[in-house]
Amino acid sequence: MKRLLVASIAVLAALAALPAAAQFQKPEDAVKYRKAAFQVMSAHFGRIGAMVGGKAPFDAAAAASNAEVVAYMSKLPYAGFVEGTSGTEKGAPNAKVWSERAKFDEDAKKMQDEVAKLSLVAKTGNPDQLKTAFGAAAGACKNCHDNFRNP
Repeated sequence: MKRLLVASIAVLAALAALPAAAQFQKPEDAVKYRKAAFQVMSAHFGRIGAMVGGKAPFDAAAAASNAEVVAYMSKLPYAGFVEGTSGTEKGAPNAKVWSERAKFDEDAKKMQDEVAKLSLVAKTGNPDQLKTAFGAAAGACKNCHDNFRNP
């Protein structure tokens, strides 16, 4: 578990340095950046989901640590949503990201707010409150997926 945390922190540090240098040379660079940020976020969110879903034992410290990573990572991928990076393949952002950018940004902010709340709740160590906050965060994620991501 400690090795995983150290590896996650190393990835976070590398990704944190990217926004300053996020003058993407090619659209593919932006896609790689946002996919990497979402992948780290998803891995840590999934660990909390396993706990609240009863598939993994509840561990308050691990929940808090994972929620903190999710909250931090939630701010990073949006720099990678640049014109010319939508696609038709499954899971790619659809063209509505750009045609409805204000709504997309609003939904992104809602997700960031919900995962920030999740991080605060996780620090209380209360599994019931964590489950509620996780549900709200998952709903915010799903909303964006439903509206702006190819099925």
